[in-house]
Amino acid sequence: MVQQFSPDSTQTKIKYPDSDGQPMADNTLQFQWIVTIKENLELLFANDENVFVAGDLLWYPLEGDNKTRRAPDAMVAFGRPKGYRGSYQQWLEDNIAPQVVFEILSPGNRLTEMELKRRFYEHHGVEEYYLYNPNENDLVGWQRRDGALEVIQPIQNWQSPRLGIRFELEEETMKIFTPGGKPFVSFQELDQQRKLAEENLQTEQLMRQDAEDKLAKLQAKMRSLGLDPDEI
Repeated sequence: MVQQFSPDSTQTKIKYPDSDGQPMADNTLQFQWIVTIKENLELLFANDENVFVAGDLLWYPLEGDNKTRRAPDAMVAFGRPKGYRGSYQQWLEDNIAPQVVFEILSPGNRLTEMELKRRFYEHHGVEEYYLYNPNENDLVGWQRRDGALEVIQPIQNWQSPRLGIRFELEEETMKIFTPGGKPFVSFQELDQQRKLAEENLQTEQLMRQDAEDKLAKLQAKMRSLGLDPDEI
């Protein structure tokens, strides 16, 4: 009698860990840029349910291979729905690779490491790759042309074909602008804008209430004089 085996009984199911054991950032400046870029991209595509944005999320491009992987500091996948993911397993995402990735350089990064990342992104279908060194205020970008990632020249005032954002290198830092011309802001700046908007709203409400009170007093005064304010 031939014994039958189910696939699960003869081979161990491959696991795809959600963490590679590496820290998200080496210092506060690198972390600030990662968060700023990721969160502003989230805001930029907040109303598009088919744009997935993530930060420091492990990307597995090949089913059955849990060793080939990278965790871009920020990545954008067009054509994929928003939602929670422990990792980005490409074969579960209609085999759509993230089209745009960002890396923020830290003093601990080595040239060999960054070149391996570039080759990974080139091999696995990334369309645009941006590498920013905040310590040196240096930005390098690559765009896919003829199947390879080619250096973008010039990068100053470059507008991303996929994202629509524009990069501007000033003397000491980089600025990123939305397609509408608004600059990317840090979480602290965003919170300050929120507080200012709330204060302006409160001021407008107080002014409106004051005007309504004055009008009510004027109408009452007119009625006391025998006048009908509705007929004037």
